[in-house]
This record gives sequence, C-alpha cells and structure tokens, in this order.
Amino acid sequence: MPPWDVVLTSWTLNWPALALLVPAAVLYARGLRTARRRGIRWPWRRTLTFYVLGLGSFAALSFGFTGVYSHDLRWVFTLKITAYLFIVPLLVTAGKPLTLARQTLGPAGAARLQTFLGHGLMRALSNTVVAALLGLGMFTLFLTPLFHPLRTEPLWDVALTILVPLTGMLMVVPIIEDESAKAVSALIIVEFIYVFIELVADAVPGIMMRISPQILDGATQALTGHPGWLPGALRDQQLAGDLLWFLAEIVDVPLIILMFVRFARSDRNEATSFDSLTDDQLEALNREHLNGPHPPRGNNGPPEN
Repeated sequence: MPPWDVVLTSWTLNWPALALLVPAAVLYARGLRTARRRGIRWPWRRTLTFYVLGLGSFAALSFGFTGVYSHDLRWVFTLKITAYLFIVPLLVTAGKPLTLARQTLGPAGAARLQTFLGHGLMRALSNTVVAALLGLGMFTLFLTPLFHPLRTEPLWDVALTILVPLTGMLMVVPIIEDESAKAVSALIIVEFIYVFIELVADAVPGIMMRISPQILDGATQALTGHPGWLPGALRDQQLAGDLLWFLAEIVDVPLIILMFVRFARSDRNEATSFDSLTDDQLEALNREHLNGPHPPRGNNGPPEN
C-alpha cells in the first residue's frame, strides 16, 4: 500500500472533473442566494454536506491520489469508479439540491425541471432495478480486456469522469428527495426481491478478479516509480478484486435503505388518498377490487328471448 506522504501529496488537474464541479457549485450557490432573497430558510447543514462531503469527495477522488494513480493501478481505478457511481451521489444528494431547485426556480422553472425528471429515461434510471443493473454491468467490464483502455485512454477518462457521477445522481436523487414520492405497486416488491438477488450477484466480478491466476485485462507491463509500494500486475488485480467485492456489497446497503424509505413515503401517500374517500367510494372500490369492473350498460334494454 502507498505511504501516507504519497497519498497526501499526490494531485493532478482533472479538467473534466473541474468542468462538472464548478457548474454544480455555482448553481447551488445561486439557489442559496435566491432562497435568501425570498426569505426561504435553508439549513446550513445541507449546504455544508453538499459542498464539503458531496463536491469535496468528488474533488478528492478526481484531483488527489486516486486521480493520479487510477490510470496505472487497477485497485485505485476500482475505488474511484465505485465511489463515483454510488458514494459521491449519496453525499451530494444529502444536500438536497433538487429540493432547493424546486423552491427557488419559480413556477416555470419548476415545471421544466419536473418535465425533465418525468422523462422516460429519467424514470428508468431512478428505478432501483436499473441502478443495480448499471452497477453490475460496469463491474462486469472489469473482467474483460476493456478494463485496460477504461483505465488508460484519455477519452474514456473524460467519459467516465462525467457520465458515471451523473448516472449515479440520476439513480439516487429521484429516490431520496422530499418531493419524489411514487405510488405503491407490486413492482416495488419485485425490486426488493431483485436487489437482494443482486446483492449476491455483484460480488461475482470481485471474486473472479481475486481468485483468477491470470491478468484478465492483459496488461502485464511493469510500472516505474515508487518501486517499494507499487504492486505487481497480479497483486494489483487481486487488490482490485478485494475492493470491488467489499464496495459492491457495501453500496447495496444504502440502496436497500432507500427502497424502504421510498416504500414508506408511497405507503403514507396512498393511505392519505384512501382517507380522503367517502364511505360510498370506498365501498365501490372494494366491490370493484373483488368482482372486477362492470361494463357499462347499453341503452338497448334487456335482451330478447
């Protein structure tokens, strides 16, 4: 493992990360200024969480040790990408940026935001099943020769730095924000079952990387610099497998917790909608549930014998 002086003093300027970090910080600051001008009280803890934990973790991953050595070391790349997809979005969303936007954009802006979030692609990405599939699909790529260009090619670096955190945000934000309540249906039970199955399945790529006696991506050249702590290619792959196995299991826990939260909100909203019905409406609803809807009667009278 690297010594602490290498971890603390390694840094690089990641332009794609900067292009994502600066607009996010500016937009949140504009929302805070608008909220203050309109007399909206915004908790300082959310602001601190958004900037320090959310954007701060993204900056540390992009500009620090993981940003410097992710091109060379499999285990560092694994740590960075997994954190991009799951950890950073959770920390950013804890600052409630979507709630702030809805309270400060005004009616027209809030309507445009809701239209964007209501798009089919946005709704699909906010589904927990899709979130689990995306994570499993990305982790499976680590078992293929694509793992090497993913780590080393500049174009892939730009794409992953921008798309992976945004994908994570699209998965997490609609689930845990205050206004994002979904109706209770049988599909949420399917999601519960699937995520528990996926909890076991997404450990497979990490296990395969850990126990494989061969270099799966074919990159076996030795790295130069810091010879005392840089691991060999096989040991590097084993460390990446250990990290992937551990992190893939850990990040499923927040997903399951979020599913419970979403279910509780949806159940509460559905209970409220039932409470607003009259006794006659409830009786009609129960009768329809038991017997099925009756077709409307025609105007031709009873059938002739």
